[in-house]
Amino acid sequence: MSNDSGSSDAERTRAHVYVSGTVQGVYYRANTRDTAREKGIDGWVRNLSDGRVEAVFEGPEETVAAMVEWCHTGSPAADVDDVDVEYEDPEGEDGFRVRR
Repeated sequence: MSNDSGSSDAERTRAHVYVSGTVQGVYYRANTRDTAREKGIDGWVRNLSDGRVEAVFEGPEETVAAMVEWCHTGSPAADVDDVDVEYEDPEGEDGFRVRR
């Protein structure tokens, strides 16, 4: 483990995202997980009881921004109405998973 107090090439950031629309039952979470892993992003994704999907992405700012942009389309069967995003300080997520 390196603890170099943030002297990495790219600043890490954390995006907390809420996606609304037809985003449950359309493989949105699985596609989000696969895309995040391809991009090397840490975090998680889960369904909310109100029909939205909630996700957290941690990684280099540019990559996280690209992941947030991806959320506007999501899985091929999804119909995204809105993506709410708040940027926060990273909390050290490791790996990407689907939460229940």
